[in-house]
Amino acid sequence: MAAKGGPVYKGVGKIPDRVLFLFAGLIYAFLYAPILVLMFFSFNSSRSTQVWTGFSTQWYGELLRDDSVLAAFKNSMIVGVSATAIATVIGTFTALALSRHRFRGKTFADTAVYAATVMPEIVVGVSLLVFFVAIQFPLGITTIVIAHVAFTISFVTIVVRARLSGMDGSMEEAAQDLGASPVQTFLRVTLPLILPGVMAGALLAFTLSFDDFVITFFISGVGSSTLPLKIYSMIKFGVSPVINALSTVVLVATMVLIFGGSRIFLREGKGGEQAN
Repeated sequence: MAAKGGPVYKGVGKIPDRVLFLFAGLIYAFLYAPILVLMFFSFNSSRSTQVWTGFSTQWYGELLRDDSVLAAFKNSMIVGVSATAIATVIGTFTALALSRHRFRGKTFADTAVYAATVMPEIVVGVSLLVFFVAIQFPLGITTIVIAHVAFTISFVTIVVRARLSGMDGSMEEAAQDLGASPVQTFLRVTLPLILPGVMAGALLAFTLSFDDFVITFFISGVGSSTLPLKIYSMIKFGVSPVINALSTVVLVATMVLIFGGSRIFLREGKGGEQAN
């Protein structure tokens, strides 16, 4: 017999909170224990990655003195900033078009945006490589930027579109009633309201670009190695504390960007709920 508050399921006991907590802890330990071990041995005083001999930051010093690593970091920053700037602009206007306008092919465009987020990176990398070779476009920083823009636009579009779906359009209508042009309405009303979503999408795009390996591996040229490619080339000669230190730096930077983006997105979400 169902109660007023909803159906009653018989024979299914309630799982104790301690069991759920233990199960969740084991899953997180399985996922993050190898990463913590890597970070731990990046501070090892010896070159051993298996036996702890003492605390030291010498490997971070060697990392900073390695010109090839600094060059790879510079390439990653150039690619990340350039791709993020372009993808954020295109993704924002794509989100506006899909959210506010009706046009022929909208369903296809909407599907293409979400399909790009689940498409295997190896497929994207191979297809872009074939395309650049077919048009005889030299591989290098430019091709990496183009590729990263192509696969990060969808993520920016989804994040900004989520913000637009929860935004009250009455303020835009009020601005237009008061004589504001469409451009003025966008710059003074729409953009400030969706700016947290745009910033969150930009941080997500930069994180994806900075960490990408598969696509970059296929369309990078001579002298255009990024940090992920540099780590891959270094690990061929064996795992060393320098690689652990470099991986730790990349990991920490990525987590800071992801945490910052999530905080911005949650803050703007709460602000939107309060405004409504």
